[in-house]
Amino acid sequence: MCGRYGFGNPARLSTLPLGVDLPALAARFNVAPSQAVPIVFHDAAGRHAILARWGLVPFWADDPAIGNRLANARGETVASKPSFRGAFKARRALLPADRFYEWQPLPGQKVKQPWCIQLEDAAPFCFAGLWERWVPKGQPDAEPLLSCCLITTEPNAVMAPIHDRMPAIVPPTAYDLWLDPGTPAAAAQALIRPYGGPMRAYPVSTYVNAPRNEGPACSAPLS
Repeated sequence: MCGRYGFGNPARLSTLPLGVDLPALAARFNVAPSQAVPIVFHDAAGRHAILARWGLVPFWADDPAIGNRLANARGETVASKPSFRGAFKARRALLPADRFYEWQPLPGQKVKQPWCIQLEDAAPFCFAGLWERWVPKGQPDAEPLLSCCLITTEPNAVMAPIHDRMPAIVPPTAYDLWLDPGTPAAAAQALIRPYGGPMRAYPVSTYVNAPRNEGPACSAPLS
């Protein structure tokens, strides 16, 4: 799974061909589930960029706390699992970022080693994700809760020594295809694959382990 990511250079996210302006963002180096994150999606009213809670709350859920367990969706089952299949069919999203973290088990040690993963030149990118709009049952006029999750897939060669999963990254040329609710499920599924471009990964301090910690120290290389 992917439990942390960041956008340390939010101004650079605007260079992505998203077709819409992102909300004003402060630099974040340690985004954690349940926090507000920028997402881009397309519905009948057009394309939108908003802040949504990371942790998907299906529209049919009785309790929004279910989102605490749904920060990630496995690409292999996203089209069939009840928590995700409706959103995968019609409510796909992009989650802009410029880094993410994974934790590597170390032989004989209880504490895992965190790694920061970025594209070449720390270029921005977008995770493949889903979004939902949830309102409490029996309260149709209540303020809707907008939530999201990201989709994971098998690791590429960079990630394989670190972890057995990685977030799916959508190439910019496929943003429109991914976001279009009319895109056939098979075409969307084909975009959920290990990233094939250059990446770099380096170990960082366990400072990033605590969600309360924030700032460049979270992704500073270990000395």
